[in-house]
Amino acid sequence: MTLVEFLQLDLVPMLAAVLACVTCGLLGSLLLLTRNSMMGDAISHAVLPGIAAGFWLTGSRAALPMVAGAMAAAVLAVVLIGTIRRLARLEAGAAMGVVFSGLFALGLLMLVWSGADRVDLDLDCVLYGVLETLIWPAATGPASLVDAEALALLPPELLLLAGMFAVTVGMLLLFWKELRLAAFDPGFGVVIGFDPRPLRALLMLLIAAACVAAFWAVGSILVIAALIGPAAIARLLTDRYAAQFALSAAAGAAIAIAGYGLAALLPAAFGAAQGFNAAGMIAVMAGAGFALAAAASPYRSIRRRRAAALPA
Repeated sequence: MTLVEFLQLDLVPMLAAVLACVTCGLLGSLLLLTRNSMMGDAISHAVLPGIAAGFWLTGSRAALPMVAGAMAAAVLAVVLIGTIRRLARLEAGAAMGVVFSGLFALGLLMLVWSGADRVDLDLDCVLYGVLETLIWPAATGPASLVDAEALALLPPELLLLAGMFAVTVGMLLLFWKELRLAAFDPGFGVVIGFDPRPLRALLMLLIAAACVAAFWAVGSILVIAALIGPAAIARLLTDRYAAQFALSAAAGAAIAIAGYGLAALLPAAFGAAQGFNAAGMIAVMAGAGFALAAAASPYRSIRRRRAAALPA
């Protein structure tokens, strides 16, 4: 493969995968630290009716109506989960399962009814994403990386992911101390007059927006691997707040690059004519990364010593 072919065919999807996994990894760390990881799973599935509604109203894949619809669907999902828990007296996991499975099924039906497959918003896109289709034909060489005209022709999905990444980093920097307090000692926060609920609501809305942005890269189902995988890998390797986010970002970038690369290289190594699905390989790399982190975790020996010290 020549450099021009790489720029045209592989650079943008690889960048999209990295941005999706890093952004979701940062937000997933907040979910993990607040013991709400399953809420990410619920929201990543529940936003599909909002995405379908955004297309239904506009007839296009424009980002703004889909993000707005996804946020509305995320709010609806959170409200429904709370209502079901209160009225049916179910534990949180059961209520989430009822809500996200129902909303996801409704979203699939809405996509079929709306004729979204005419703009490549079909069930395959929902399940696997369209990472491989994010090409950049305007690239003619390294000079295109600084050419305003060529950069203006970058796929809009990449620009949406870049914007979502910037917003996520900005939120972390702006509310760094408040998010830490909400994660580790919300009770103390209430005592000193800090209400963590607005931050939690903001986090849910950001996750909904991130799910829409990552939707085109890894699909609605596999986005949960990007939300939870990097955060879980980082948690196995550190118990420090700042390091958790740095490692989750690094893990997200690593699984994105490894998954995208192996999706093409592994089949070719065995003589196959067609590569693997990139989003699927990214999810596989998330699982492999978690296994490696578990094996290399510095806390394994500590837990073993504590277990050995317990009386038989």
